Amino acid sequence: MVVLRVTLLQGRPLEKKRELAQRLTEMVARRLGEDKEEVRLILYEVPKENWAVGGVLLADREGA
Repeated sequence: MVVLRVTLLQGRPLEKKRELAQRLTEMVARRLGEDKEEVRLILYEVPKENWAVGGVLLADREGA
């Protein structure tokens, strides 16, 4: 079994997350010779007010 954990900013449409899950699963299964049913994917969505770059919250950067 393979477990993928992906952290991304919150707000992407469900369809984009479906596509990401499908493509990552196919790629990992193919590369590692695993069955797709053995690949798990967990998406961690972080709000912009909980993500900082260079000491500045991304929520604060949007207004700049």
